[in-house]
Amino acid sequence: MRVKVFYHDKCFDGASSAALFSRFYRERIRGDVEFEFSGLLHRAGSLFDESHFDGDENAIVDFKYSSSPKITWWFDHHESAFLSPADAAHFERDQSNRKFYDPAFKSCTSFIAMIGRQRFGFDPSPVADLVHWTDVIDAALYPDAKTAVEMQEPAMKLTMVIESAPDQKFVPNLIPLLATKPLGDILKEPFIAPLLPPLLRRHEISIEILRQRAECRDGTIFFDISDQDLEGYNKFVPYYLHPQSIYSVGLSKSSFRVKVSVGSNPWAPQEPVVNLAKICERYGGGGHARVGAISFNVNQHAAAIRASREIVNELRGAVRGRKG
Repeated sequence: MRVKVFYHDKCFDGASSAALFSRFYRERIRGDVEFEFSGLLHRAGSLFDESHFDGDENAIVDFKYSSSPKITWWFDHHESAFLSPADAAHFERDQSNRKFYDPAFKSCTSFIAMIGRQRFGFDPSPVADLVHWTDVIDAALYPDAKTAVEMQEPAMKLTMVIESAPDQKFVPNLIPLLATKPLGDILKEPFIAPLLPPLLRRHEISIEILRQRAECRDGTIFFDISDQDLEGYNKFVPYYLHPQSIYSVGLSKSSFRVKVSVGSNPWAPQEPVVNLAKICERYGGGGHARVGAISFNVNQHAAAIRASREIVNELRGAVRGRKG
């Protein structure tokens, strides 16, 4: 029996969701099973390749909904979970008791833990630390920006490693460990430990680059680091550098996309009121009310710059409007 688990790639909650789902499935659904893990990334154009849904069962966790009949399990907590009204209607009609959605949850991992416990008798307590840290990291429940940027906890170091995964096999090799081992022990694994020192140095460099690039006006930060290899930068650095900010908009680039990241300061002096998911959806992106993103093709750099500028102007206008 082969179960293929598709998860939000380069994301701590995505990897943890895949880990928790596999543990839950093995304990409560079927024990004699072989798991295959496959990362999904938000990108311009089609998000899914149906030919990849070739397991005996196929699950998607912490990622958008697919109405493919080959998908047998689905868990998500993003406000922008559905690519179309037709997909949302398809989900509403589903009677399988295998597809679950609740945007109120801080992390998809904690959502899977709750559903597994309440509906299937699963005991998530052996991985309680993993569930706790996915909530902290995905919902930015750090006490302050300094804690989020200094990254002392094992989970935060693992997040940095996952977001900068060196190859496509790295996270699939990590996922089974997340399901079974303490986070501090995972950091000592021989395929992980050597990655940390250079990543921590890169983190320090990124702080200096963002210090130079980030501009804060009307409570909104804007920065363009698309000429740097920094897509996996720590998203809290802008708020660490500009604690008076409410929102941030950042432009970054990787080999396959130009990304506009839109966020709100978890420690803002004023409560963020703009729904960032709704803004990102207008440009084909999505996310949560407090954080979202838009992916453009690498040849659409000009469109990404235009979108980022429009969003910055909208957010700055919203802040000025509240002051008025």
